[in-house]
Amino acid sequence: MSFPEEHPFVPQWPDPAPRFLREEIPSPPVLPLIEVFGGKWAEWIRQAAEAKSSPPDYVVAGLLAMAGAAIGNSRWSSPWQGWAEPPILWTMAIGSPSSNKSPGLDAVLSPLKQAERAQRQEAEAALATWREQMEVAKIAESAWKEEIKAALKRGEGAPVRPEAANPGPEPFLPRLSIADGTVERLAVIVAKQPRGTLLARDELAGWLHGMTRYSSGGSDRPFWLEAYGGRGYTVERMGRDPVHIDRLSIGVVGGIQPDRLKSLLLKSDDDGLLARFVPIWPHPVPIKRPRAFAENGFFERALLKLLSLEMIPEETEAARPWLVPFSEEAKDTLDEFRKRVRSWEAGAEGLLLSFIGKLPGLAVRLSLVLAYLDWAAGDNTEPHDITTGHFSRAARFVETYALPMARRAYTDASLSKPERAARRLIAIIREHYWMRFTSREVLRLDRTGLATAKELNPALAVLEEGEVIRAVEGSPKLSGGRPARVFTVNPAILGTGE
Repeated sequence: MSFPEEHPFVPQWPDPAPRFLREEIPSPPVLPLIEVFGGKWAEWIRQAAEAKSSPPDYVVAGLLAMAGAAIGNSRWSSPWQGWAEPPILWTMAIGSPSSNKSPGLDAVLSPLKQAERAQRQEAEAALATWREQMEVAKIAESAWKEEIKAALKRGEGAPVRPEAANPGPEPFLPRLSIADGTVERLAVIVAKQPRGTLLARDELAGWLHGMTRYSSGGSDRPFWLEAYGGRGYTVERMGRDPVHIDRLSIGVVGGIQPDRLKSLLLKSDDDGLLARFVPIWPHPVPIKRPRAFAENGFFERALLKLLSLEMIPEETEAARPWLVPFSEEAKDTLDEFRKRVRSWEAGAEGLLLSFIGKLPGLAVRLSLVLAYLDWAAGDNTEPHDITTGHFSRAARFVETYALPMARRAYTDASLSKPERAARRLIAIIREHYWMRFTSREVLRLDRTGLATAKELNPALAVLEEGEVIRAVEGSPKLSGGRPARVFTVNPAILGTGE
């Protein structure tokens, strides 16, 4: 577009506010490995990470999500009556393509797939037997129907359906982890496998973006919002029978690149979905040849113990979880932790505030996972309660690692709304390489957070205050007689200098 000569470009600019020129990303916290996981697991995590040339943080991301899903609906933690949490954990491994996110996660996911193959082989044998019985049942069913017709012609009562006509329920092939699938397919899997499962994605960005696209115009986000909480859920889609799940529990783990995460944070609304993830974004480790390799037998034995846990069978209802209570001392420790969480909320905004609000529930879940990782690693008896030791370790992980990591990962999304909108506007200016622009041009783009004048005006004010843009006095008239708000851009934002 063209502008009158009486409004020439002003070349003299002060430096813009530094926060708009550089990324202000906090450093990653130190992983409290031994303090949280104990000696046996800490040693295995270190060795597994070294063998994969990966930071141990990524192995922990896989371990927590996997362990929570393996326990699933067999055990829930319950601090007191009316509060129960499933052990489901969602973890997000953040890093560049060369940071070895996937190898670190594979240290956990590969043995899980092997365990699934072993279970499926047993189930496939049972399925083959069932199919044979099904063929016999079809013949028995057909013969029985003919007998009914003959009996009715003779005026006799209908014969009893023979036992051979009932092959029993079809055996289900277990799915300990899945890489993809529609909501309808996942609903069928979880309905038949009530303890739950794990969604393991190599790349989370496509999944997070894709769940909002559905041919009928619906959205998968409500399903996933409930999949974290273990609540009852019914999947109803046009042309299909509804599928009801008593306790929808699906763990999630996967990787994402920092730039993709930033784009996601700036474009998505905060409906609580991203706040359910524990973000894990360490520095890459130096490149070196591994000298230690993890003992696979240790992890495989621990995994099989977790998978051996069973739900409580009910005669009149579906099987349900065992509720593992908190000891009185653990309840006191939880109360103190909740007070600290309340203090952390002061000054937090956006996604970080949502994340902090979920920390008490996260710590309760994590305490159960840690208790059962202890049990799986040794010969001790199954935990009968969550002790203050279990919860203190979980609280330490949350306070010294998960929360600082969230501050690092969610920097852009934890800003105030005007600040976030201002950064979105800077991204648009750079995208279009605008030296000048009008407010109407921005509104026409219909971008999230900048689609209305009410959203745009605070962003413009923030950027004016930060010497990123300047309003041009005496702007020309546009069609309809309304004055166009014209702004010039500080060349430093575009990297052009003075």
